[in-house]
Amino acid sequence: MKLTQNIILKFATVALVFTMYSCKKETNAVSKNNATTQTDQAHPKLILTAQGVKDIRAQLGDIPIFDATLEAVKEEIDAEIALGIDTPIPVDYSGGYTHVRHKRNMIVMQKAGVLYQILDDEKYAKYVKDMLMQYEALYKTLPLHPKTRSYARGKLFWQCLNDSNWLVYVSQAYDCVYNYLSEDERVKLETNLFKPFADHISIDSPQFYQRVHNHSTWGNAAVGMIGLVMGDEELLDRALYGIKGLKLDTKEKDDDGGFLNKDGKAGFLANIEEPFSPDGYYNEGPYYQRYAMYPFLIFAEGLHNVKPELKIFEYKEGVLLKSINTLLNLSDADGDFFPLNDGQKGMSYYTSALVTAVDISYHFGIQDAGLLSIASKQDRVLLDDSGLAVALGIKNGKSEPFNKQSINLSDGPKGTQGGVAILRNDDVELVFKYAAQGSSHGHYDKLSYSLYEKGEEVIQDYGLARFVNIEQKGGGNYLKENKTWAKQTIAHNTVTQNETSHFNAKYEIGSKHHSVLNYFSSENQNVQVASAKEVNAYPGTEMLRTMAIIKDEDFEKPYVLDIMKVTSDKANKYDFPYYFLGQVVQTNFKYSVPKVLTALGDKNGYQHLFVEGTAKASSDNSKLSWLNKGKFYTLTSVTNDKDQLLFTRIGANDPEFNLRREAALMLRRKDSKNTIFVSTIEAHGSYSPVTESAINSNSNIKELKVVLDSADYTAVQITNIKGKVKLFITSNEEDSKKVKHNVKINDKNYEWSGSYYFE
Repeated sequence: MKLTQNIILKFATVALVFTMYSCKKETNAVSKNNATTQTDQAHPKLILTAQGVKDIRAQLGDIPIFDATLEAVKEEIDAEIALGIDTPIPVDYSGGYTHVRHKRNMIVMQKAGVLYQILDDEKYAKYVKDMLMQYEALYKTLPLHPKTRSYARGKLFWQCLNDSNWLVYVSQAYDCVYNYLSEDERVKLETNLFKPFADHISIDSPQFYQRVHNHSTWGNAAVGMIGLVMGDEELLDRALYGIKGLKLDTKEKDDDGGFLNKDGKAGFLANIEEPFSPDGYYNEGPYYQRYAMYPFLIFAEGLHNVKPELKIFEYKEGVLLKSINTLLNLSDADGDFFPLNDGQKGMSYYTSALVTAVDISYHFGIQDAGLLSIASKQDRVLLDDSGLAVALGIKNGKSEPFNKQSINLSDGPKGTQGGVAILRNDDVELVFKYAAQGSSHGHYDKLSYSLYEKGEEVIQDYGLARFVNIEQKGGGNYLKENKTWAKQTIAHNTVTQNETSHFNAKYEIGSKHHSVLNYFSSENQNVQVASAKEVNAYPGTEMLRTMAIIKDEDFEKPYVLDIMKVTSDKANKYDFPYYFLGQVVQTNFKYSVPKVLTALGDKNGYQHLFVEGTAKASSDNSKLSWLNKGKFYTLTSVTNDKDQLLFTRIGANDPEFNLRREAALMLRRKDSKNTIFVSTIEAHGSYSPVTESAINSNSNIKELKVVLDSADYTAVQITNIKGKVKLFITSNEEDSKKVKHNVKINDKNYEWSGSYYFE
């Protein structure tokens, strides 16, 4: 959509005036406590810069995606202005009116400030000024928020986190209208609103601010960004390095159930240094990486523009910009982020935070042409310098596809605390988690996985138990079922021993340990493999899981081979669930259905599982086929005559219906010391409800057999329905790709170099 001609002409008439105006030396107001220093930098300078405004005005009307974004924002903000300003007394949790209104106000102010700069229309500046003055009058009267649930209460919002969100956005608005305001007005706002606001987030709330967590990143960015606009070096120092000399000694838990950081590490730089691995993986998982990337990148952009000497985009070998590529790789074919740890399904790179991330990464990074294709899909850009760069790149035809391939992402500040492997082969994606705990948002699911085809979940990870910003559901906050179900091991596709979660579901223990990579191999286009080991989840028990996506010409689509080898110092009961999505089509075992549904257990997540069917394995291979969204899938598992098979469904002991009613097939093996779980998952065929035709609805695997299992090697034989046999051998101990292996199986020698063999 083009801007109207008269607006474009207006830009031409103001261009010369603006050039003179933007070059004028500005002096910041000095606050009463003399914390604010003088600066000769023109405003805006934080995100949208004075030079950027000139460049944007020169291009307007000839940059389609930027023009369309501007038109949409203008229409949105004009409608808000027509409604008038409302700054209500705060009373609500997330999702309530006052919470939503103040959240909306921060976004509206930021956008209105940008419109003022680009369109040079004073009505937007006046709107921002009037709202800021209402907040100045309101804020100095506010006690702590009346809702007491948070470990760190805000004043506008029930938690300091949301107060920080507000200040991050409003600091941008203030920067845009800075020159519009008189010196007295700036002094008033800085003295009564911005400085006290920043002090409450930080000095008054060290349990929130003085730690390494996504919450604190928002706090650091809020304090630092308003400090940059005000020219307050003390605030900027506090943002970068934390409150110096302060360490927390409380044992208080945060809102998410994790313990607060006590080691004294704090500030924006610490929040870059600790959670990010050298590969750009953020330890809390992609859902919270997405959430944290906005303050990380928007504050970094402000630092780059105002304090270029800090070279913030080079910090820790440029990990902030590198992390965007990593985050995009942590999404499925539809752009939805994989729900590792606490993660709401459906969150995707279409969120505004990723528009920011993609634009900033392109502008300040290597101008990766693949990012332009993501920006085109997002169909909007930032109305600032970085958004202009993206818009020009798209206009000039520089866009290329963003190519997702198999990738192994390390975890931990030095990349030594496990990781996440993503195996991709054609339309099949497997996400294999062998990472560290993931801070307070971590789940107890070592060596778990989820499986996708064309962006659709096949074997699911549950994600979080929360209705974000839906007030009727626990105030929009985390529900108790997040702890009693979603975090527990049995909620994931991995082994649970003796109905007890990994690390006994204790954060203090889990946060000390991580799994270890055995090997990762993606060189062979037809065979992609990841293998990792966990030795701390259950003392005395070692788990080694090797997962592969295999593309075989005798199969319609790539299939998954899963080998979980368990070694223990005592006999245990092992439960191995497969959380499939869809409707059961067929099994090769007979099962009985209870007349009355009962829970599988009474704790550790088992209390939330109804038992819908029970069976004894009747053959060496147990099969389950199901249909989901027009596609067939078959699970084939190696079993013995002592194994139990349980159909379960989530929802027991859930009277408020907080959990989704989804199914699983669970393989239970009792009284076993050392054991191995081997299975395949095939994607095959299709069903059309229009033509009512089923194509290739049957499994292509005749037999799955373990032909060798030793300390050094495990070998699995796969026979298809035509009698063709393939053999997969994995090295359990040696991960060197240069080592030569020699294994004898059924009187035949197999020799190869590398971590695995397949033929």
